[in-house]
Amino acid sequence: MTEPVSLEGREAERRRKASQDGGVGETVKVVVQALLIALVVRTFLFQPFNIPSGSLIPTLLIGDYLFVSKYSYGYSKYSFPFSPNLFAGRVFGTSPKRGDIAVFKTPLDNSTDFIKRVIGLPGDKIQVMHARLFINGQIVPREPTQSITTKDRFGKDAEVPTYNETLPGGVTHKIIQLEGDDGGMASNTDVYTVPPGDFFMMGDNRDNSLDSRVPIEQGGVGYVPFENFVGRAEVIFFSIREDTPIWQFWRWPTDVRWNRILTLIR
Repeated sequence: MTEPVSLEGREAERRRKASQDGGVGETVKVVVQALLIALVVRTFLFQPFNIPSGSLIPTLLIGDYLFVSKYSYGYSKYSFPFSPNLFAGRVFGTSPKRGDIAVFKTPLDNSTDFIKRVIGLPGDKIQVMHARLFINGQIVPREPTQSITTKDRFGKDAEVPTYNETLPGGVTHKIIQLEGDDGGMASNTDVYTVPPGDFFMMGDNRDNSLDSRVPIEQGGVGYVPFENFVGRAEVIFFSIREDTPIWQFWRWPTDVRWNRILTLIR
């Protein structure tokens, strides 16, 4: 025979179920709030990116993970996930500065993320002759520094020269020349005049960078409209050898580049 349940027992059971329901509801609420906060941070403040190519060696390496500040240049439709056509141009816009490393949507398809260094501002005349950069008719000074070992265009280790290049305005950064001063794919170019509202982007790995030296008509980057900028690269928050998947955490002790973590990007 089933024992009768007391009023006290029924009340205790009701409270237990209410507590369980409340616990599930609270968990769902916390998860939703966390997702909304992450979405706001990613859209308006910082977005993580990883480096899949060597076009910015030696500044950025394949396997670097970095934060890009979305607020640095203001906001366009490309600031938002899936680039919704909400408005044209930018709001709260601040122009990129020469020497910034910036993420942008390539004008070739307006959807693929590229990362390069801002070299030419609107109205500038840019040319490369014998691998030397000229801005507005003036050669950009560079000083040789210690050579490094990196991959050549055949994927083999090679020792290559590096230089400290100082752009107009005072930003100094390192570049490398895989093919020397005359062997690179774009070591000698015509004069590019940057249109109003556009920017000229280049990689620090001068002989291995698909950038503004290659016109859109030839499958390159061409000039980059201000609207296409996503944000400015700020800091490396993680870095791992290019041949090590990030999810293989058991290889982290030997393959993580610990000295690059929390390195400011310049």
